[in-house]
Amino acid sequence: MRSNVVIWWILCAFFAVAAALYAVWGLAWYGGRIEWVGTVALLFAAFMSALIAFYVQLVYRGQKGVELPEDRLDADIDDGDVEQGEFSPWSWWPLVLASAVAIGMVALATAHFLIPVAAGLLVVGLFGWVYEYYRGNFAR
Repeated sequence: MRSNVVIWWILCAFFAVAAALYAVWGLAWYGGRIEWVGTVALLFAAFMSALIAFYVQLVYRGQKGVELPEDRLDADIDDGDVEQGEFSPWSWWPLVLASAVAIGMVALATAHFLIPVAAGLLVVGLFGWVYEYYRGNFAR
């Protein structure tokens, strides 16, 4: 985890230096004007990587410096194997939801009359996915 913190802080420094060099390059080549779009984009990239580095550093401190199994050389494969939750590999409801979103996007781009159809399909898909285990063979 400490290596992740160091990598994110290095990225932050890289983007900050790149933003400074980009601004100086713009001053030198564009007649004394800064090209603001690229400079601000690089500064935002530095800011975002600093946010991620700060968060990962707080998590590392919260774990009291305990290294993750992925970071230790003596760790086994199943040391990092934790329970991820319950998933339904046989479920067709995510396909229904994806179809509803796809129809909705096409409706926004071309045929606005399909928006209620997409919304109805989305509601049916959400209810089907949420209540999948309340009926049929897998009822609890």
